[in-house]
Amino acid sequence: MSGPLLALSWPVLKLASNEANLATSSSILRMNTTTNSLVQKLWNYCNVLRDDGMSYGDYVEQLIYLLFLKMADERSAPPYNQPSIVPAAYAWPTLLAKDGDELFDHYRHALEKLGQEKGTLGLIFGKAQNKFQDPAKLRRVIVDLIGAETWTVLGADVKGDAYEGLLEKNAQDTKSGAGQYFTPRALIQAMVDCIAPQPGERITDPACGTGGFLFTAHNYITAHNKSLTRDQLKHLKEKAFTGYELVQGTARVCAMNMMLHGIGSEKQVPVVVGDALAADPGERFEVVLANPPFGKKSSTVIVGEDGRTSTEKDTIERDDFWATTSNKQLNFVQHIKTLLATHGRAAVVLPDNVLFEGGAGETIRKKLLHECDVHTLLRLPTGLFYAQGVKANVVFFEKKGASETPWTKQLWIYDLRTNKHFTLKTSPLTRADLNEFVDLYQAGNRHQRQATWSPENPDGRWRAYSYDELVARDKTSLDIFWLKDDSLADSDNLPAPGVIALEIVEDLQAALEQFKLIAGDMAGEAIE
Repeated sequence: MSGPLLALSWPVLKLASNEANLATSSSILRMNTTTNSLVQKLWNYCNVLRDDGMSYGDYVEQLIYLLFLKMADERSAPPYNQPSIVPAAYAWPTLLAKDGDELFDHYRHALEKLGQEKGTLGLIFGKAQNKFQDPAKLRRVIVDLIGAETWTVLGADVKGDAYEGLLEKNAQDTKSGAGQYFTPRALIQAMVDCIAPQPGERITDPACGTGGFLFTAHNYITAHNKSLTRDQLKHLKEKAFTGYELVQGTARVCAMNMMLHGIGSEKQVPVVVGDALAADPGERFEVVLANPPFGKKSSTVIVGEDGRTSTEKDTIERDDFWATTSNKQLNFVQHIKTLLATHGRAAVVLPDNVLFEGGAGETIRKKLLHECDVHTLLRLPTGLFYAQGVKANVVFFEKKGASETPWTKQLWIYDLRTNKHFTLKTSPLTRADLNEFVDLYQAGNRHQRQATWSPENPDGRWRAYSYDELVARDKTSLDIFWLKDDSLADSDNLPAPGVIALEIVEDLQAALEQFKLIAGDMAGEAIE
């Protein structure tokens, strides 16, 4: 195209583009408005129920049961006409048909019977209990909150994001400990963007919590691949994702969350309940995304006949592990190595102690550097997690085949911790805060990376260390930093008093946890 035709068509194309952008923006705005209104609508009523003693976690759990029954009913009606796996005696219409004490008794009985079923029903309703205290309030949730929406008509993003919004609000209830498994969405998105999962790949999270990594990976694949084949779509829905979760209640939240995002089905939910570290599941995956639970040691409390208590370390012994240890995170590193297929890639959130701990930690780091390509480390700032005092990192690596020479050639480190200050409420981490890291990561071609640090630019946050430099460090420590703390160098550049106070609290809490672990270890040794 050239000449007058180009000149004529350009304004037309520009106008069309602007209209398309406006339409897209309008659609996103409507979606956000719908999502926010749903979250607010559901959450406002939670505040009412708190007066009856119902916790945030209990409320979200009750929504899981009712949402599932409502959506199963919707799918059994036109235009879907799918056979429902819910027995007719306990299906959604039976709840609508009852009121008062009759509804109360029926709901309790339905939960009990559905929990005795196998498969998806057994997972979602296992050990389910009615936590409502007032039949009238149960009726309102059924009719006004859940029943007022046609959930199958809502896009997966809308209903999934609405549900995720509830989970995030639940995680903010720190007193309940609900936030211990909640990973900030901005961090999840950045990790997924770097890993760049592809159609046909199998993706797992061995400590999946509520499923954030899994459905974000699902959203990435669908957003970056607009022309998926029927087989690819089937694989994406039924086979691509597997999550492992230890806690039954969290697993049912995950199962429902993934269903709302279009993953799995009533008959096939990709969530395995149990201890992921107990054994090698035998399956191999192209992608592992995970934030294993924090807490240095695993232990079992033993109560003797005389009432005295002692602790017994839960040491994991597996033939596929490089070292035997009771450190959960070190065991998860080894487990993830096992889960990966050859050339499979992983992104894992790990606390600082994994980077520098001696003994088994040193052994595992050396093995990991040798047998895998450990190519990237992101030093995370504090103030990201609901468990305060946590200093964590994201380690990216690829599993390789057997080799006499180490696979790791260079470890690239991005320092997002030094001179960075975030809080959960007043200054939360956003995806934009991670843009520079994701761009420098070069997901499409890691061999084209360029360092931002140099002797001439000592404030650069991105630099590489060779394998020889890493193994020459004491205990092969990967706890590496080089930036100067501005607050230490210039008293006029101190953070706000509130930030300083928060950092002091976090450091004290972290130190207290370390002292508790040391005391526990010493007590265990004395008993032995």
